[in-house]
Amino acid sequence: MRNYPSLATEAAFELGGIGTGNVSLGARGEFRDWELSNRAGVGVSLPYSFFALRFEGAETGTGSKVLEARHVAPYRGGDGFRYGGMAGLPRFAESTLSCKYPFATIEFEDPSVPLRIELEAFTPFVPLDAAESGLPVASLRYRVQNLTDEPLDISVAGSLGSPIGIVGFDRFDMPVYHGQPKNSRVATGELEGVLFETDLPADDFDYGTVVLGTTLGQDSTATPEWIAGYWQDGPETFWNDFTSDGRLEAVQSADKIGASRLASNDLEGASLKPGLRVGSVAVSKTVMPGATADFEFVLAWHFPNRPRAWLGNVFHDEPHKDEVVRNYYAAQFGDAVAVADHFVSHSVSLGASSRAFADALYGSTFNDDVVEALVSGIAALRSTTCFRLESGTFLGWEGSFDHDGSCEGTCTHVWNYAQTVAFLFPELEVSAREVEFLLETDDDGAMAFRTRQVFGAPKWDMIPAADGQLGCIVRLYREWRNTGDDDLVRRCWPAVEAILRYAERNWDQDGDGVLEGEQHTTYDIEFHGKNSVVGAIYVTALLAAAALANAVGLHAHEYEESARRSAARLDEETFNGSFYVQALDDPDEFAYQYASGVQSDQLFGQFLANVVGLGPILPPDHVEKALLAILEHNFRSSLDQVATVQRTYALNDEPGLILCSWPFGGRPRLPFVYSDEVWTGVEYHVAASLIWAGHVPEGLALVAAVRSRYDGYRRSPWNEVECGYHYARSMSGWGLLLALGGFDYTAKTGDLSLNPALDGPMDSLFTAGGAWGVWRLTGDHVEFSVLGGELTLGEVRVSGRSAHRSDGKAGPDRVHAGQAVRYELA
Repeated sequence: MRNYPSLATEAAFELGGIGTGNVSLGARGEFRDWELSNRAGVGVSLPYSFFALRFEGAETGTGSKVLEARHVAPYRGGDGFRYGGMAGLPRFAESTLSCKYPFATIEFEDPSVPLRIELEAFTPFVPLDAAESGLPVASLRYRVQNLTDEPLDISVAGSLGSPIGIVGFDRFDMPVYHGQPKNSRVATGELEGVLFETDLPADDFDYGTVVLGTTLGQDSTATPEWIAGYWQDGPETFWNDFTSDGRLEAVQSADKIGASRLASNDLEGASLKPGLRVGSVAVSKTVMPGATADFEFVLAWHFPNRPRAWLGNVFHDEPHKDEVVRNYYAAQFGDAVAVADHFVSHSVSLGASSRAFADALYGSTFNDDVVEALVSGIAALRSTTCFRLESGTFLGWEGSFDHDGSCEGTCTHVWNYAQTVAFLFPELEVSAREVEFLLETDDDGAMAFRTRQVFGAPKWDMIPAADGQLGCIVRLYREWRNTGDDDLVRRCWPAVEAILRYAERNWDQDGDGVLEGEQHTTYDIEFHGKNSVVGAIYVTALLAAAALANAVGLHAHEYEESARRSAARLDEETFNGSFYVQALDDPDEFAYQYASGVQSDQLFGQFLANVVGLGPILPPDHVEKALLAILEHNFRSSLDQVATVQRTYALNDEPGLILCSWPFGGRPRLPFVYSDEVWTGVEYHVAASLIWAGHVPEGLALVAAVRSRYDGYRRSPWNEVECGYHYARSMSGWGLLLALGGFDYTAKTGDLSLNPALDGPMDSLFTAGGAWGVWRLTGDHVEFSVLGGELTLGEVRVSGRSAHRSDGKAGPDRVHAGQAVRYELA
């Protein structure tokens, strides 16, 4: 577990659930990047939104500080720091951010403060429970220890500027609103605090509610609305009020600042002026010497409405963009108060399950680099890249730009790489397969690789992506293995057969089983000629189709035999003795090809086959040579000598794996688009494939190179970028867990095998069908401890050896949450 000091200004830990939007916690302890209302908001700062501390003792005296570390230079801005940042208030000397996902901890330090203070923040995360992992809520617990020899009166206050209806910012960085925010005191059966509302109608896109509160039983006070004066009357009144005794008046009054600077002395009238509304909640406690007290706060939000359209940078004619669709969480909760009540009433169990996941992940026998890669993929899942409709349908952009989504439509050829969602929340990926196969695939087998029809728009009029729709067959097999849902396969099977017929008809022009026609790909161009980038995915798709058909009793049309023929011919015509090339006589016959280049994605199809347990699809010795060639020729320990005019995701002395190189000449005059770029999603799948091939040190070194670029100073550790923040392709990193543990499970039969890549005893998180937990391998014993759900076990094998229950029982095992079962290896 790594630490990020306040100088690591790029570190930003997101709080928020699947499809809910987020607010990020920076290494200084500041709240930033407010994106609660169904849109990205990188860089969005919400004025007057912070927490503050006050302490008082007879001998100690009094002190007050904002619960943040000091601002870090440079101090840009021709107008200095604007009003809303409250930069002039005293802050702590230092802070340190650490992450044990889904928990973030900030430790505050200052020699002038006789307290030990830390913030623990989290949003519930429970594998296989997408609903509870999709709560629009953040738990904020400030833990304060009294280091003095006397009792201290301590108060913590949270303030929030209304985030509802913001449509922009004026030149003073103050929000411009659609509708008028309004705040009020709220008290329910579970919490009390401030409710933020708006006068907008409930079906408006900008409508929403937010709650900042604290759990019942704490000594809390609140000011629902600061004075809304023309100058700094509200913040000055708040600060004077809070620092005087640590408690807040229900109504701000001008006498707290002496003489009011309002244009009018009518404070009631002033508070009704249009614009920002700020509310505050404070908790006060007396803490004895050496004792520790928790100051608990809950931030919950509820923005139910989004357009029935993508409104992105690809689709422009969206006929239903003025209609409303609702978020999934809006079907579960009526407003932010209901969200907060649910969280507080279930906080013990949700906290325990979330902590069990964190302990399982961080207790696994993986180094910090691997764990951070896994966590970054989870962060992408819970970023604005992903959302979920009221029907339960899961959708995703490719990534997120500052204020918009990047490349809409749950793009099949990008999401091909993503594995995180499928193994943590299979139901979400199942819904995506239903959209692709049942909605976006024509009878002739042409699948739109970006979905428009999910919003009632016409099908996107562009040629299919060969890698995308073939990969969807592999992913359908993945979803079946994870769920055992035969009905899903039967419903999608006609589209599977149509897609494979389409491939034969359009891409295998000479009928030899190897694709050579115009193949649109994830590089936004078409490859021509025989190549393993698409060809290996085709082989894996044929094998997956055969496995699906056999599993549910359908006719497989000799797909397995077709796969063997295709693989043999592909290997014969594209393996040059060291790696797989594109079979073109002239590298410039078509624009944007790679020809004799060492393509880092040349074995992506083999990666997909490994993920779903299909084993080698090409000769293992050739695969091994090709992987080592990719590493040798495409990895750069420093990129400072790589000349590229393309997008730059790694640079200067940073290490990285470029997408293609031509070490033996033959670079096309115009090589394929993006060929000189560095993509984390490709780096991770190459690393996992190296591990599967037995080259563990090399794979881990590649992962370490990626993580060195996401160090909190250069980039956020929880935000891997490609064409946008939190790019979906980076979720290929979950393959590292599968490769290192060699964990393979089929839900229908309960058959499980382990082929650990690491020597010695090993612990690892697992997800398997309807269960998740930890497996532990020690000597000739393996134990499965179930932390959630129910695990069905049929045949168990470890490194090729049969395993039998230690207690001698036979037959399928059903292991419930809180139980463990131990096996001995034969």
